[in-house]
Amino acid sequence: MNSYELSRNFCEWAFNNPERIKPIHYAIYFFALEHCNRLGWKDKFGFPSQMAMEAIGVKNWKTYSAGLNELVDFGFIKMIETSKNQYSSNIIAIVKNTKAHTKALDKALSKHGTKQPPKQDQSTVQSTVSIDKQETSNNEQGTNNNLISKKIPSLDEFLFYTSGIEEFKHKFESLKYSIQSKYEQWLENGWKDGHNNEIKNWKTKIKNTLPHLKPLNNFNNGTTTQPRRTLDDQVNDLTARVFGINPEQSTGTASSGGGIEEADWSLSE
Repeated sequence: MNSYELSRNFCEWAFNNPERIKPIHYAIYFFALEHCNRLGWKDKFGFPSQMAMEAIGVKNWKTYSAGLNELVDFGFIKMIETSKNQYSSNIIAIVKNTKAHTKALDKALSKHGTKQPPKQDQSTVQSTVSIDKQETSNNEQGTNNNLISKKIPSLDEFLFYTSGIEEFKHKFESLKYSIQSKYEQWLENGWKDGHNNEIKNWKTKIKNTLPHLKPLNNFNNGTTTQPRRTLDDQVNDLTARVFGINPEQSTGTASSGGGIEEADWSLSE
């Protein structure tokens, strides 16, 4: 099913359900078709909310989210995976909605056409002009699909390639989450970097980016390692607690017993 058939099917359903359809549904659905087309008609694909909202001119996230979820309920979009955080995007699939099986829109348009008498020859000529739809040969379409698939890799491909970069192999595990976060940021931004520049060669881009990444798990999975305390430190702390001395006064002399002697001398005074 091509984009024309999908859009025609959607309009048929909208015409039959005027009480349910809203402009936001048209905007999101047709942009989803355009985005899917640019990705070579993948079965499922990432659909970043920020990118879609900017493309259709919606500023309110609740309005956008409600429209997208309603399209899922209508059966035109399938939600494969919802976004988990600001670094990930929704994964959706375009669905051929079989509910729109009637031809009510065609009948209505044909009736409307028969009621309109021809006014001038010019109007008749204009109404009979055919609309040329751009066609793409199979070879061209295949080439475009290959270019697109090479342009935006999957997350697994992205991580696999990065793990094989020789000079960063020893750092890959510590940087893995940072690399994944960078991938999600680029994807969320329409495959553009932080300066809003299009990423044309992602392999070169990630190589140049790796030296600037820092591990996200700086605390060793939530645990911190305390420095090991020496015997002198322990003796000084014990002395301070027993004799009520400031720990700073008892440092540096415990190894020779001076810390305890100072404590006794202080008490004698």
